[in-house]
Amino acid sequence: MSQATLDDDELFEDAASEMRADVEASLDEARAALPDADDVWTVEADNTLGVLNALRSALDGGDAEDHLRDAKKWYTMGERADAFDDADDLADDIAAVEDLLADLEDAHDQISDLASTVPQLRSTLEEFDADDGADADDGADADADAEAEA
Repeated sequence: MSQATLDDDELFEDAASEMRADVEASLDEARAALPDADDVWTVEADNTLGVLNALRSALDGGDAEDHLRDAKKWYTMGERADAFDDADDLADDIAAVEDLLADLEDAHDQISDLASTVPQLRSTLEEFDADDGADADDGADADADAEAEA
């Protein structure tokens, strides 16, 4: 085997190690950018809409998606180059972060829908209460008029 071949193999091994390290670092950054569990669970607000808005903000994945994209990019390059001896752990970690981000996005969307529905519902209930109160006043006025005529 020529010296050039050994150098190429060593360079390839170095590149593969660096690529794996890049994937792992990007995954670590993605995990670090995820919201804290306590921030999702504990919110402070004065009313329901405040709670929903705080929760929606807490469910933001932040830069985690960008870091996951970097991890997937380097992982794909390494896989196509057959640079990883065993990359199942990387694939599993990528899938886990990807699933968690999808869950966060789904929850964020549901909270957003609820945050827009609750004020509408409150307004409708207030209108209903106002109409019901007006109907009750009309009934009381009719009863008073009937008593006055009698």
